[in-house]
Amino acid sequence: MDGLDPITGRPFMEEVVSALTEPLTERETGHQRYDRSTPRSVEAGSEQELHDLFLGNNWTDQLPIVLPTAERVEAMLAGSSHKADEVVGHMRPTSTREAWEFTVEKVAVNAVMAGAKPEYFPVILALAASETTARGSTTSSSANMVMVNGPIREEIAMNSGIGAMGPYNHANATIGRAYGLLSQNLQGGSVPQLTYLGSQGNGYGYGNPTFAENEERSPWVPFHVEKGFDKSQSVVSIIADVKTTSFLLGLREKHWREHVIHMLRGMNPFNPPTLVLDPITARQFVERGGFDTKEKLAEWIYEVATIKAGEYWDYQLIQNYVYPRAINGEEPFASLLEADPEKLIPMFRKAAINVVVVGGETNGYWRIMGCHHARSVCIDDWR
Repeated sequence: MDGLDPITGRPFMEEVVSALTEPLTERETGHQRYDRSTPRSVEAGSEQELHDLFLGNNWTDQLPIVLPTAERVEAMLAGSSHKADEVVGHMRPTSTREAWEFTVEKVAVNAVMAGAKPEYFPVILALAASETTARGSTTSSSANMVMVNGPIREEIAMNSGIGAMGPYNHANATIGRAYGLLSQNLQGGSVPQLTYLGSQGNGYGYGNPTFAENEERSPWVPFHVEKGFDKSQSVVSIIADVKTTSFLLGLREKHWREHVIHMLRGMNPFNPPTLVLDPITARQFVERGGFDTKEKLAEWIYEVATIKAGEYWDYQLIQNYVYPRAINGEEPFASLLEADPEKLIPMFRKAAINVVVVGGETNGYWRIMGCHHARSVCIDDWR
């Protein structure tokens, strides 16, 4: 600690303090081109040798892949009008690592590996353009979900009904897997103990549950319209940082409010709730609660999901991530920090509460998931 930094020659502790306190330079914050370390093509070999090569280099999710031959990648590229060498975006596993730049062709390679069809490619490109990784290195073991709205749902036969969040639909499954593969390969890797630090891991990370919102059976406007898009546009939305789930069947006539409040009270207040509703339950919220818009339902959630201030500030995640913002004067956290420990305060920010409708109405099962809306991207821009 008393020696010199072997790279810069400056005192080691001086380098540490500078790194923690000085603002990033323009070069550090700008998008730079970096050595990709992965070749555009590999040496010829048998099918098994190539599978072993991809597996050994951590280019897969440890499941079998479709080998990305030149012919298959070319066919995938035909699914979009964008040129192979066009830059799609940049991605990194954490905010402290350099962002890697990637092209349409690089995305196509991962789409082929996932088994996707060329007609799915605009959705996959839009996910890549979000620059939101599905392979974040957070120690909390979070994962992402993907939801699609608009006409493309029917064009590529996505599932929004029975089993939409599970297996059985080719578009749902391969788009979600492609998102995971491109995230790890186009951000510089995702290797446990190196670029992935999730303590327990998260099973959602295999396929990044991908589904279409059931707009036709929903009593409310589609999710992408809420986020400022036209209903006629096709949009993909990333629901990120999925960690917790609270589960219930329908809404009872007498005590449904208490049941929902118990579900909310069991959530971690750091991760806002996303209500994932079967159309049956969505209609029950309208009929029994009078919530004829998603906004009214979110408003009610905000009002009833309360917690004692003392308990709120005792959560470890709140201490880690919210407390520093509070002591720096950021509202509403600064005012909440001054509240009496026994005073009831909101668990979540109103704007962070989301509602989506998916399911096939075989029963009114639904869930509240602790996660947040990260970004929505227009798919039409990538056709």
